[in-house]
Amino acid sequence: MELKDKIVDLLKKSEPMKGGEIAEALGEDKKAVDKALKDLKKDEAIISPKRCYYSIEK
Repeated sequence: MELKDKIVDLLKKSEPMKGGEIAEALGEDKKAVDKALKDLKKDEAIISPKRCYYSIEK
């Protein structure tokens, strides 16, 4: 499973999370997670309800 897919799955099951929390929950490198989050946000797959937090629009 690709990192972006893992992030989307995690956010579907949780409250809004910070990038560092996402990296820790998935056991991934924070820089890789930050890059994936940037791409997902650009593709409008995730939203940022407040600064530095990420979520899925429900």
